[in-house]
Amino acid sequence: MRSLILSGLLLFAMAVCAFGQTATLPSSNDSKTAPAASVPPKPMGTPYVHPSSNQRFKWYVDSMFGPVSLGKTIALAGIETWRDSPEEWGPHWDGFGKRVASGLGKGIIKNSIQYGLDEALTLDSHYYRSSDKSVGARVTNALISPVTARDRDGHRVIGAPRIIGTYASSIIAAENWFPARYTWKDGLKNGTYSLGFSAAFNLFKEFVWKK
Repeated sequence: MRSLILSGLLLFAMAVCAFGQTATLPSSNDSKTAPAASVPPKPMGTPYVHPSSNQRFKWYVDSMFGPVSLGKTIALAGIETWRDSPEEWGPHWDGFGKRVASGLGKGIIKNSIQYGLDEALTLDSHYYRSSDKSVGARVTNALISPVTARDRDGHRVIGAPRIIGTYASSIIAAENWFPARYTWKDGLKNGTYSLGFSAAFNLFKEFVWKK
């Protein structure tokens, strides 16, 4: 069953590769209709520039071992230890260590798949704050970024690298090192939770954390 699911994910990636070249979502960098003469034009945001290979690789390493990534992994492990989830690992320091190791393992798998597909499909899954500073635009940008990416021109497309990496890492974890009662279905559920957590963290970066 596990190999069947992973094969399906790879087939999905190939399908999205073809679809993503044409199917785009609205982008803050798309051209807009010229305003009427009586209305002063709004200043345009900074034009999108596809990151260099060195920058992409740096982001890849930071996504696994950077201070923010490690901080999130440790914080989530602490919450799960407090909740005693999964209960087989226990609510003490040894259980906390297992949860940290599990989070690191999932992060390495997720970000390696995402980085590899980004490179293969020439996409950019990095998060960018909205250039439109209205509340609605910033909320929309934060919520759709976990399931979208940018092509070389900066247009939004379906974010197959992040979606596949997130679900694949959760399924692999559930099937390989989580307690025996966990299955690929739990991996799918946890992957969905992970995408939702990413959206919530994006809102934090849009409105609170300006670094």
